[in-house]
Amino acid sequence: MMPTLLYDSDFYRWTVEQVERLRLGKWDGLDIENLAEEIEALGSQKRSELENRLAILLGHLIKWDLQPRLRGKSWRLTIKEQRIQIKKLIRKNPSLKSYLSEAIADGFELALVLAEKETRLKPKDLPKECPYSIEQIFDENFPIGIQNV
Repeated sequence: MMPTLLYDSDFYRWTVEQVERLRLGKWDGLDIENLAEEIEALGSQKRSELENRLAILLGHLIKWDLQPRLRGKSWRLTIKEQRIQIKKLIRKNPSLKSYLSEAIADGFELALVLAEKETRLKPKDLPKECPYSIEQIFDENFPIGIQNV
């Protein structure tokens, strides 16, 4: 079966065959176009993961700042977990660091939606721009008092 047809009809088998051809150096049987798309998609997944984790982290920082009476262990641990996961993601994919400012901006947009959805806050009560520096976002002692909850 032609590699492109197999890609559409049995993706798993296509991946097995493409890996085998790559390892054996059988370049003429490779489905170059679909391989390129799949590799590109893997990179995009890492960028999306970074944006989504930042959105969760920033959303919880916003909730923490704007709803002090509702602060609790769950929010603190979500903030801590996302910081750990983001640092790990960047450690394993160091080139993502150059994308961090853009990912924060994109993640912040989703963070506002999450904060509004999970609270009684109105859009007018939420910050228009990300109020946190990169250093604050990743500082385990920020916001002040987070370790005491």
